[in-house]
Amino acid sequence: MTPSPARKRGRPPKDADTSLRRVLIQQSAKLFREQGFERTTVRDIAHAAGVQAGSWFYHFKSKHEILAAVMREGMADSLARIQQLDVATLPAKAALRALIHTHLHTILAPDHDFIPVMLYEWRSLPPAAQVEIAALQQQYEAVWESVIARLQQHGDWPMPTRADRLFLFGSLNWIAQWYRPDGPLSLDDLVDDAMVFFLRSA
Repeated sequence: MTPSPARKRGRPPKDADTSLRRVLIQQSAKLFREQGFERTTVRDIAHAAGVQAGSWFYHFKSKHEILAAVMREGMADSLARIQQLDVATLPAKAALRALIHTHLHTILAPDHDFIPVMLYEWRSLPPAAQVEIAALQQQYEAVWESVIARLQQHGDWPMPTRADRLFLFGSLNWIAQWYRPDGPLSLDDLVDDAMVFFLRSA
């Protein structure tokens, strides 16, 4: 029987390698959201992931690199979620409602730390990474803009401007600052109120 070739020491097997990278990203997102990027250390991340600090550097060269990975993961996941809605097949108002519901679920779910990190740690991201993440943001916003354009055509959103769209995302994202899951408003309540606020109709 031919013995299996010995694996090089120091680096984990490929499956474990991929799994650990995922854990490092998830734990980093959680810590960045709870403590802020500047206050979180590499040692904090390694401890949360259950690995030695040296293992961290097999996957990321710096804390800024993992911040970029966190934001990239968050935007890619968010984009995939709204693309699955297939809003082009829905009536315009139903499409907006579905987008709002999905967006709020993404930023409010207790295990969804990626997008809040992107919202509040953007300035900590290196310029080159900002360009990359901004391209994903543009794809995300394009889905919304297609729905807003249909709302305008149907007379449900008269003459939307760039400021309107900034207000839309700004107000939805700010909900993460004050919303409490154990409070009087459910996610569906928030969606209903947002529809009234943006369209001035139910």
